[in-house]
Amino acid sequence: MPHPPPTDLRPFFLTLEDLDGPIEWSEFFGNSNPVELDVGSGRGLFLVSAGSEHPEVNYLGIELDYREGRRAARRLKKRNMPNVRVLGADARVALASYIAAHSVQAVHLYFPDPWWKRKHLRRRLVTDEFVDQLALVLQPGGLLHSWSDVEDYFRIIAALFDHHPRFEKLPPPDQTEPIHDMDYRTSFERRKRQDGCTIWRGLWKRTPDDATT
Repeated sequence: MPHPPPTDLRPFFLTLEDLDGPIEWSEFFGNSNPVELDVGSGRGLFLVSAGSEHPEVNYLGIELDYREGRRAARRLKKRNMPNVRVLGADARVALASYIAAHSVQAVHLYFPDPWWKRKHLRRRLVTDEFVDQLALVLQPGGLLHSWSDVEDYFRIIAALFDHHPRFEKLPPPDQTEPIHDMDYRTSFERRKRQDGCTIWRGLWKRTPDDATT
């Protein structure tokens, strides 16, 4: 018996096939508010929390796993959140061809997959090239937030941003105690902290283009 077609979640869930080319944010969201990206948005807890707390900011989650992306989009559709969308895509492709230079005020990169096996390390998202892409799409003064529960991977991530000429290291946020079960940055953070794991946090600012020339 054939499976029914997936529910149409547009505009809350889109893929690159739904886009004609580079995103014009004012058309995409219907306003000129600032934009922030959530790379690897998963089930969408951060998108829902941040989008609810800051309706004056537009949020775009980028999620490679369509099932997880659609799950997040259903949460957005249920709440009718016009300032939040999910894009099903490889973040590297989206950043390279669909996100305009200097067009976002912040990027959130929480708990990227560590790809534990040595033969899979090349699949890790955060590389020199990826950091270059983030430096291009962020506005001068824009913020890059990155958290991980894997110390070795976080040290690699931190070193890449610390030594990049377009990023300035800032003091990371303190770990606060959650007020309720949804008071976490992501669902993954909630599970790891409840398991007693340490979370490493980093914060960097995009420097002006003339700061290192």
